[in-house]
Amino acid sequence: MPNLFTQAKEFFLNLIFPPYCINCQSEGSYLCQDCLSLIDVSSNQYCPFCRPPKIVFDGKTCNFCKRTKNLDGLYSAAPYQNFIIKKTIAQFKYEPYVKALSVPLSLLIIKHFQLLDQKFDWNDAVLIPIPLTKRKIRQRGFNQSEEISRELSVPLGIPLVSNVVLKIKETLPQVELSGSQREENVKGVFFCKNPEAVRDKKILLIDDVFTTGSTMEECARVLKCADAREVWGIVAARE
Repeated sequence: MPNLFTQAKEFFLNLIFPPYCINCQSEGSYLCQDCLSLIDVSSNQYCPFCRPPKIVFDGKTCNFCKRTKNLDGLYSAAPYQNFIIKKTIAQFKYEPYVKALSVPLSLLIIKHFQLLDQKFDWNDAVLIPIPLTKRKIRQRGFNQSEEISRELSVPLGIPLVSNVVLKIKETLPQVELSGSQREENVKGVFFCKNPEAVRDKKILLIDDVFTTGSTMEECARVLKCADAREVWGIVAARE
């Protein structure tokens, strides 16, 4: 939870520099309701790893991909090809003053859950954000995945567990790499420092965008080694 100093700082910053929609420039919020409504939220789930994406009605990684993968399934709210969500995520990652964009991104995820025609078994589930290194957090000012997790925890009724999985090595930016290079880039970069917190639980891994899935898959592997029962991904957008 933000402390009073942080809340006061944000209040006065908004007072001096009022937020403007990153898409239409209307005053009042960093992403207005009109522009948010232009993002088509998916009512389907797809296998995380099939190319092209294949619809899976139970939301799980398909049987073919499951033979070599640890991630059990993926919830992805919207296609990353949408111009507004692509711009939103870019601003959210690299502009610290728009940390508030975690709110509309989490709203997209919640709407995705509402559109899915299924009952969710989230007993013994916990939210775990994809971690950043301490150096990266100092540079950005926050972990964008953790900010989305905070916004999801209360409405979903699922506890947020931070600092269970650590990123212990710096990596090259994934966006600059090919699929095979991305897999190599994230090997051995995560560490589960508290296996008791994940043992026999359903883990919901939170990130902003899912591209090849290399980062989330490596994190899922580490959690499965720590005896997590299931590991699912939740993202605002999928490329």
